[in-house]
Amino acid sequence: MRYHYLFFLFVLPLVIVSACREEPVARQEAPDSLLQEAPAPATKVSDPIPLPKTGAGSFENLVADFESKDRGIWQKPNMVISLLGDLEGKTVADIGAGTGYFTFRMVPKAKKVIGIDIDQRFIDFMDSVKVRLDERYRDRFETRLAKADDPLLSAEEVDAVVLVNTYGYIGNRVQYLKTLWKGISPGGRVLIIDFKKNNLPIGPPDQFKVALSQVERELLTSGFSIDKIDQDALDYQYIILAKKPLKPQKNTN
Repeated sequence: MRYHYLFFLFVLPLVIVSACREEPVARQEAPDSLLQEAPAPATKVSDPIPLPKTGAGSFENLVADFESKDRGIWQKPNMVISLLGDLEGKTVADIGAGTGYFTFRMVPKAKKVIGIDIDQRFIDFMDSVKVRLDERYRDRFETRLAKADDPLLSAEEVDAVVLVNTYGYIGNRVQYLKTLWKGISPGGRVLIIDFKKNNLPIGPPDQFKVALSQVERELLTSGFSIDKIDQDALDYQYIILAKKPLKPQKNTN
């Protein structure tokens, strides 16, 4: 597992930098992702690697889990990001960013991406990648060490929020969403992706899973409207896309 950690900490950032310097900046076009993936070997996952159960274990193991090759198959990151629409000129917060699996895939598409986590180890990991990026991407990316009950966003700071494999670990979720609501600009979107409450070969135990219907209720209670619900696009997870209404409405604390 230590090999995986060293690869993502030292080798991968150098590969990214090398790729970004092949042509003069003026002639480059932004890639779809700073973390190019090898083509998936199959359309279905075989021998899937479980995600961390509770965040326990060595950091090397966490990195290996988060960056598993199989994850690109069942998580479909490019499809997931496309649900947010055109991110040009927008600021995005990736809450529970971890190793930056989604964060760095959004950097080429957005004006700014904030990788938010409550674990200093992941903040340090993302920062170690950031310093090796081409300057034009480095300036678009920021890490932020947040609190368990507060993502520490300024008022209307972001246009979109992504919470992937994170929602079930949030305590007092309605209050958290109300706090998050204040940090999103009117019309901004919240994309929540988490594991279905089924017997799945991957993902956390049931105590860290939240039923789709409950997530929907909590979003509505917190002042959001629901734009999209999809239980079929991902094999193991549901997708909820919500929006902060353009018109002001009551958002009680």
